[in-house]
Amino acid sequence: MRVFMMPWTTECIAVYPYEEWMAFEAKIAGLPQFDQEVEDFQRQFMSGAHEIELDKLGRVLIPPRLRAHAHLEREVLWAGMTTRIELWDLARFNALAVPTSASPARTVEIKKKLAGFGL
Repeated sequence: MRVFMMPWTTECIAVYPYEEWMAFEAKIAGLPQFDQEVEDFQRQFMSGAHEIELDKLGRVLIPPRLRAHAHLEREVLWAGMTTRIELWDLARFNALAVPTSASPARTVEIKKKLAGFGL
């Protein structure tokens, strides 16, 4: 099985299954190529993508540049994000993860936003 790994906009690594990567890449290719933000995104994130083959046991070797971007040291968390997976340093992820029950007002904001998307 092949996956694509790329530095993500936060200090983690985005991992896409092959089919999802092809769809994502097609969307990026369809954006205005002379738009500065599109160019910046491509240069900063897309250019750092790596095609990775999983071994027979489903393991991957993460390239050093990506490990440095995500500050991966010892414990790594795989976070499912619908069409992609994010790889996080466990301590960094835990520092960012705020339980929604700690902020009822924030939970209401999130629910309204999701409802606006039809969820």
